[in-house]
Amino acid sequence: MNIYDIAEEAGVSISTVSRVLNNKTNVTPATREKIQAVLDKYQYTPNAIARGLVVKSMKTVAILTVDMRAPYYARTAYTIERAFSRHGYNVIICNTGGELEETRRYMHSLAQRQVDGVVLVGSVFNKLGKDTEVETELKHMPVVIANGELMLPNSYSILVDDVLGIGLAVEHLARKGHRDMVYVKDLDTNSAKIKMKGFIQAMEKLEVRDNKERVLHTGYGLEGGQDAASRILVLSKRPTAVVCGEDLTAVGLMKGFIRTGLSVPRDIAVTGYNNSEYSLICTPELTTVDNKGEMSALFSVQLLESLISGKNAFSSMSIQPELVIRQST
Repeated sequence: MNIYDIAEEAGVSISTVSRVLNNKTNVTPATREKIQAVLDKYQYTPNAIARGLVVKSMKTVAILTVDMRAPYYARTAYTIERAFSRHGYNVIICNTGGELEETRRYMHSLAQRQVDGVVLVGSVFNKLGKDTEVETELKHMPVVIANGELMLPNSYSILVDDVLGIGLAVEHLARKGHRDMVYVKDLDTNSAKIKMKGFIQAMEKLEVRDNKERVLHTGYGLEGGQDAASRILVLSKRPTAVVCGEDLTAVGLMKGFIRTGLSVPRDIAVTGYNNSEYSLICTPELTTVDNKGEMSALFSVQLLESLISGKNAFSSMSIQPELVIRQST
Protein backbone atom coordinates (compact mmCIF):
# COMPACT_ATOMS: atom_id res chain seq x y z
CA MET A 1 0.00 0.00 0.00
CA ASN A 2 1.47 3.31 -1.15
CA ILE A 3 0.28 6.88 -1.55
CA TYR A 4 -1.10 6.14 -5.02
CA ASP A 5 -3.26 3.29 -3.66
CA ILE A 6 -4.48 5.52 -0.81
CA ALA A 7 -5.48 8.26 -3.27
CA GLU A 8 -7.30 5.81 -5.56
CA GLU A 9 -9.35 4.19 -2.77
CA ALA A 10 -10.22 7.57 -1.21
CA GLY A 11 -11.14 9.00 -4.61
CA VAL A 12 -8.84 12.00 -4.32
CA SER A 13 -5.62 13.22 -5.88
CA ILE A 14 -2.15 12.23 -4.73
CA SER A 15 -1.42 15.84 -3.76
CA THR A 16 -4.48 15.88 -1.46
CA VAL A 17 -3.27 12.76 0.32
CA SER A 18 0.17 14.39 0.64
CA ARG A 19 -1.39 17.49 2.22
CA VAL A 20 -3.17 15.32 4.82
CA LEU A 21 0.00 13.35 5.58
CA ASN A 22 1.92 16.59 6.11
CA ASN A 23 -0.82 18.22 8.21
CA LYS A 24 -1.52 21.01 5.73
CA THR A 25 -4.61 23.11 6.43
CA ASN A 26 -5.99 23.48 2.91
CA VAL A 27 -8.10 20.26 3.02
CA THR A 28 -11.80 20.18 3.89
CA PRO A 29 -12.76 18.30 7.07
CA ALA A 30 -14.87 15.80 5.10
CA THR A 31 -12.02 14.99 2.68
CA ARG A 32 -9.50 14.74 5.52
CA GLU A 33 -11.79 12.34 7.39
CA LYS A 34 -12.25 10.17 4.27
CA ILE A 35 -8.50 9.94 3.65
CA GLN A 36 -7.75 9.28 7.32
CA ALA A 37 -10.23 6.39 7.31
CA VAL A 38 -8.30 4.73 4.49
CA LEU A 39 -4.98 5.38 6.23
CA ASP A 40 -6.31 3.81 9.43
CA LYS A 41 -7.79 0.86 7.55
CA TYR A 42 -4.40 -0.15 6.16
CA GLN A 43 -2.36 1.16 9.11
CA TYR A 44 -0.41 3.22 6.61
CA THR A 45 2.90 4.70 7.76
CA PRO A 46 4.46 7.21 5.33
CA ASN A 47 8.05 6.67 4.26
CA ALA A 48 10.15 9.29 6.08
CA ILE A 49 12.60 9.69 3.20
CA ALA A 50 9.82 10.11 0.63
CA ARG A 51 8.07 12.63 2.86
CA GLY A 52 11.33 14.48 3.35
CA LEU A 53 11.77 14.81 -0.41
CA VAL A 54 8.27 16.27 -0.73
CA VAL A 55 8.50 18.82 2.07
CA LYS A 56 12.28 19.35 1.62
CA SER A 57 12.92 18.47 5.25
CA MET A 58 13.90 15.20 6.91
CA LYS A 59 12.76 16.56 10.31
CA THR A 60 16.10 15.33 11.62
CA VAL A 61 18.80 17.26 13.46
CA ALA A 62 22.11 16.18 14.94
CA ILE A 63 23.92 17.06 18.15
CA LEU A 64 27.70 16.71 18.17
CA THR A 65 29.41 16.77 21.53
CA VAL A 66 32.83 15.80 22.85
CA ASP A 67 32.23 13.62 25.88
CA MET A 68 28.73 12.71 27.05
CA ARG A 69 30.14 11.74 30.44
CA ALA A 70 30.96 15.38 31.24
CA PRO A 71 28.03 17.01 33.10
CA TYR A 72 27.97 20.21 31.03
CA TYR A 73 27.92 18.36 27.70
CA ALA A 74 25.41 15.77 28.94
CA ARG A 75 23.02 18.34 30.39
CA THR A 76 23.18 20.55 27.29
CA ALA A 77 22.73 17.66 24.84
CA TYR A 78 19.83 16.25 26.88
CA THR A 79 18.00 19.58 26.93
CA ILE A 80 18.50 20.09 23.18
CA GLU A 81 17.33 16.56 22.37
CA ARG A 82 14.18 16.87 24.50
CA ALA A 83 13.26 20.24 23.00
CA PHE A 84 13.69 19.10 19.39
CA SER A 85 11.82 15.87 20.11
CA ARG A 86 8.85 17.86 21.43
CA HIS A 87 8.90 19.84 18.18
CA GLY A 88 8.61 16.67 16.13
CA TYR A 89 12.24 16.20 15.11
CA ASN A 90 14.27 13.02 15.15
CA VAL A 91 17.59 13.65 16.91
CA ILE A 92 20.94 11.98 16.26
CA ILE A 93 23.47 12.36 19.08
CA CYS A 94 27.15 11.96 18.18
CA ASN A 95 29.96 11.62 20.71
CA THR A 96 33.23 12.57 19.01
CA GLY A 97 35.66 12.28 21.91
CA GLY A 98 37.20 15.50 20.60
CA GLU A 99 38.93 13.55 17.82
CA LEU A 100 39.23 15.10 14.37
CA GLU A 101 38.76 11.80 12.51
CA GLU A 102 35.58 11.03 14.46
CA THR A 103 34.25 14.50 13.73
CA ARG A 104 35.00 14.05 10.02
CA ARG A 105 33.26 10.67 9.97
CA TYR A 106 30.16 11.95 11.71
CA MET A 107 29.90 15.06 9.55
CA HIS A 108 30.18 13.01 6.36
CA SER A 109 27.50 10.60 7.59
CA LEU A 110 25.17 13.46 8.60
CA ALA A 111 25.60 15.14 5.22
CA GLN A 112 24.68 11.87 3.48
CA ARG A 113 21.57 11.60 5.65
CA GLN A 114 20.62 15.15 4.66
CA VAL A 115 19.94 16.26 8.23
CA ASP A 116 18.21 19.61 8.52
CA GLY A 117 20.78 21.13 10.86
CA VAL A 118 23.47 20.53 13.48
CA VAL A 119 24.15 21.77 17.00
CA LEU A 120 27.79 21.60 18.07
CA VAL A 121 28.21 21.56 21.86
CA GLY A 122 31.51 22.93 23.15
CA SER A 123 34.23 25.36 22.15
CA VAL A 124 36.47 22.46 21.04
CA PHE A 125 34.60 22.62 17.73
CA ASN A 126 36.10 26.06 17.10
CA LYS A 127 39.31 24.27 16.19
CA LEU A 128 37.78 21.19 14.55
CA GLY A 129 35.59 23.39 12.37
CA LYS A 130 38.70 24.81 10.72
CA ASP A 131 39.54 21.43 9.21
CA THR A 132 38.95 21.55 5.43
CA GLU A 133 36.87 18.36 5.29
CA VAL A 134 34.68 19.31 8.24
CA GLU A 135 34.29 22.86 6.94
CA THR A 136 33.14 21.56 3.55
CA GLU A 137 30.39 19.44 5.12
CA LEU A 138 29.28 22.23 7.47
CA LYS A 139 28.80 24.66 4.59
CA HIS A 140 25.87 22.61 3.32
CA MET A 141 23.71 22.74 6.45
CA PRO A 142 22.69 25.31 9.09
CA VAL A 143 24.86 25.09 12.21
CA VAL A 144 24.58 26.44 15.75
CA ILE A 145 27.49 26.08 18.15
CA ALA A 146 26.78 26.25 21.88
CA ASN A 147 29.51 28.19 23.68
CA GLY A 148 31.77 28.32 20.66
CA GLU A 149 32.25 30.21 17.41
CA LEU A 150 32.72 29.20 13.78
CA MET A 151 33.57 31.71 11.07
CA LEU A 152 31.46 29.94 8.46
CA PRO A 153 28.42 30.99 6.41
CA ASN A 154 25.07 29.85 7.85
CA SER A 155 26.75 29.29 11.25
CA TYR A 156 25.69 31.04 14.45
CA SER A 157 26.70 30.96 18.11
CA ILE A 158 25.18 30.92 21.58
CA LEU A 159 28.09 32.21 23.65
CA VAL A 160 28.55 32.36 27.41
CA ASP A 161 30.57 35.31 28.71
CA ASP A 162 33.25 33.24 30.44
CA VAL A 163 35.45 36.30 31.03
CA LEU A 164 32.64 37.79 33.09
CA GLY A 165 31.99 34.47 34.86
CA ILE A 166 35.54 34.06 36.13
CA GLY A 167 35.65 37.76 36.94
CA LEU A 168 32.63 37.31 39.23
CA ALA A 169 34.47 34.56 41.14
CA VAL A 170 37.62 36.69 41.53
CA GLU A 171 35.63 39.74 42.65
CA HIS A 172 33.77 37.63 45.22
CA LEU A 173 37.03 36.28 46.65
CA ALA A 174 38.51 39.77 46.72
CA ARG A 175 35.56 41.01 48.76
CA LYS A 176 36.32 38.16 51.18
CA GLY A 177 39.80 39.61 51.60
CA HIS A 178 41.72 37.33 49.21
CA ARG A 179 44.38 38.79 46.93
CA ASP A 180 46.84 35.93 46.68
CA MET A 181 44.92 33.70 44.25
CA VAL A 182 45.82 30.95 41.77
CA TYR A 183 43.89 29.87 38.67
CA VAL A 184 43.74 26.17 37.76
CA LYS A 185 43.44 25.59 33.98
CA ASP A 186 42.54 21.98 33.25
CA LEU A 187 41.46 21.88 29.59
CA ASP A 188 42.88 23.11 26.29
CA THR A 189 39.65 24.37 24.73
CA ASN A 190 38.84 27.87 23.56
CA SER A 191 36.50 28.27 26.53
CA ALA A 192 39.31 27.30 28.94
CA LYS A 193 41.60 29.89 27.38
CA ILE A 194 38.92 32.57 27.67
CA LYS A 195 38.37 31.70 31.35
CA MET A 196 42.11 32.03 31.99
CA LYS A 197 42.01 35.42 30.27
CA GLY A 198 39.11 36.39 32.55
CA PHE A 199 41.19 35.51 35.61
CA ILE A 200 44.19 37.54 34.45
CA GLN A 201 42.02 40.56 33.61
CA ALA A 202 40.17 40.40 36.95
CA MET A 203 43.45 40.20 38.87
CA GLU A 204 44.82 43.17 36.94
CA LYS A 205 41.80 45.17 38.07
CA LEU A 206 42.88 44.37 41.63
CA GLU A 207 46.33 45.70 40.69
CA VAL A 208 47.92 42.32 41.41
CA ARG A 209 51.10 41.63 39.42
CA ASP A 210 52.59 38.54 37.74
CA ASN A 211 49.17 37.05 37.02
CA LYS A 212 50.32 34.74 34.21
CA GLU A 213 52.56 33.05 36.77
CA ARG A 214 49.48 32.46 38.91
CA VAL A 215 48.04 30.05 36.32
CA LEU A 216 48.59 26.37 37.11
CA HIS A 217 48.04 23.80 34.35
CA THR A 218 46.71 20.36 35.21
CA GLY A 219 44.45 17.60 33.90
CA TYR A 220 40.65 17.68 33.99
CA GLY A 221 38.66 16.03 36.78
CA LEU A 222 39.27 14.62 40.24
CA GLU A 223 42.80 13.43 39.53
CA GLY A 224 43.74 16.70 37.89
CA GLY A 225 42.37 18.64 40.85
CA GLN A 226 44.23 16.50 43.38
CA ASP A 227 47.44 16.87 41.36
CA ALA A 228 46.97 20.65 41.39
CA ALA A 229 46.38 20.59 45.16
CA SER A 230 49.64 18.71 45.80
CA ARG A 231 51.57 21.25 43.72
CA ILE A 232 49.91 24.23 45.39
CA LEU A 233 50.73 22.87 48.84
CA VAL A 234 54.49 22.94 48.16
CA LEU A 235 54.57 26.49 46.80
CA SER A 236 56.89 28.77 48.75
CA LYS A 237 53.95 31.10 49.30
CA ARG A 238 50.67 29.24 49.44
CA PRO A 239 47.69 31.14 47.97
CA THR A 240 44.64 31.81 50.12
CA ALA A 241 42.18 31.07 47.29
CA VAL A 242 42.01 28.99 44.10
CA VAL A 243 39.77 29.67 41.10
CA CYS A 244 38.93 26.68 38.88
CA GLY A 245 37.43 26.53 35.38
CA GLU A 246 35.47 23.30 36.04
CA ASP A 247 33.49 22.03 39.02
CA LEU A 248 34.86 18.47 39.00
CA THR A 249 38.45 19.69 39.03
CA ALA A 250 37.58 22.02 41.91
CA VAL A 251 36.11 19.09 43.87
CA GLY A 252 39.33 17.12 43.32
CA LEU A 253 41.28 20.14 44.52
CA MET A 254 39.27 20.34 47.74
CA LYS A 255 39.70 16.61 48.36
CA GLY A 256 43.45 17.07 48.01
CA PHE A 257 43.49 19.95 50.47
CA ILE A 258 41.24 18.27 53.03
CA ARG A 259 43.30 15.05 52.99
CA THR A 260 46.31 17.03 54.23
CA GLY A 261 44.33 18.54 57.08
CA LEU A 262 43.53 21.92 55.54
CA SER A 263 40.08 23.39 56.10
CA VAL A 264 38.08 24.77 53.16
CA PRO A 265 37.39 27.68 53.26
CA ARG A 266 39.09 28.62 56.54
CA ASP A 267 42.63 27.82 55.33
CA ILE A 268 42.04 28.10 51.58
CA ALA A 269 38.96 29.03 49.51
CA VAL A 270 37.96 27.31 46.26
CA THR A 271 35.56 28.20 43.41
CA GLY A 272 34.36 26.10 40.47
CA TYR A 273 32.53 26.64 37.20
CA ASN A 274 29.34 25.19 35.60
CA ASN A 275 27.07 24.86 38.67
CA SER A 276 26.90 21.12 38.06
CA GLU A 277 25.68 18.42 40.44
CA TYR A 278 29.30 18.00 41.58
CA SER A 279 29.13 21.41 43.23
CA LEU A 280 26.35 20.16 45.53
CA ILE A 281 27.46 16.63 46.44
CA CYS A 282 30.86 17.66 47.85
CA THR A 283 31.59 18.86 51.39
CA PRO A 284 31.70 21.77 51.75
CA GLU A 285 29.34 22.65 48.91
CA LEU A 286 31.17 24.48 46.15
CA THR A 287 30.87 28.15 45.27
CA THR A 288 30.60 28.09 41.49
CA VAL A 289 29.63 30.03 38.37
CA ASP A 290 26.31 29.12 36.77
CA ASN A 291 26.96 29.30 33.02
CA LYS A 292 23.26 28.77 32.23
CA GLY A 293 23.64 25.49 30.36
CA GLU A 294 19.90 24.89 30.00
CA MET A 295 19.29 28.41 28.72
CA SER A 296 22.13 28.01 26.22
CA ALA A 297 20.62 24.72 25.02
CA LEU A 298 17.11 26.13 24.56
CA PHE A 299 18.39 29.19 22.69
CA SER A 300 20.41 26.82 20.47
CA VAL A 301 17.19 24.97 19.58
CA GLN A 302 15.33 28.18 18.89
CA LEU A 303 18.14 29.52 16.73
CA LEU A 304 18.58 26.33 14.69
CA GLU A 305 14.83 26.07 14.07
CA SER A 306 14.91 29.63 12.77
CA LEU A 307 17.78 28.75 10.45
CA ILE A 308 16.03 25.62 9.19
CA SER A 309 12.72 27.37 8.50
CA GLY A 310 14.27 30.58 7.22
CA LYS A 311 11.13 32.40 8.35
CA ASN A 312 12.34 34.15 11.49
CA ALA A 313 15.07 36.66 12.21
CA PHE A 314 18.14 35.04 13.75
CA SER A 315 21.49 36.10 15.12
CA SER A 316 24.21 34.94 17.48
CA MET A 317 23.82 35.91 21.12
CA SER A 318 25.71 36.03 24.42
CA ILE A 319 24.51 34.78 27.82
CA GLN A 320 25.64 36.30 31.11
CA PRO A 321 26.60 33.78 33.84
CA GLU A 322 25.88 34.23 37.54
CA LEU A 323 27.86 33.43 40.69
CA VAL A 324 26.34 30.89 43.08
CA ILE A 325 27.85 31.38 46.55
CA ARG A 326 28.10 28.31 48.79
CA GLN A 327 30.31 27.09 51.63
CA SER A 328 33.69 26.69 49.90
CA THR A 329 34.38 30.44 50.08
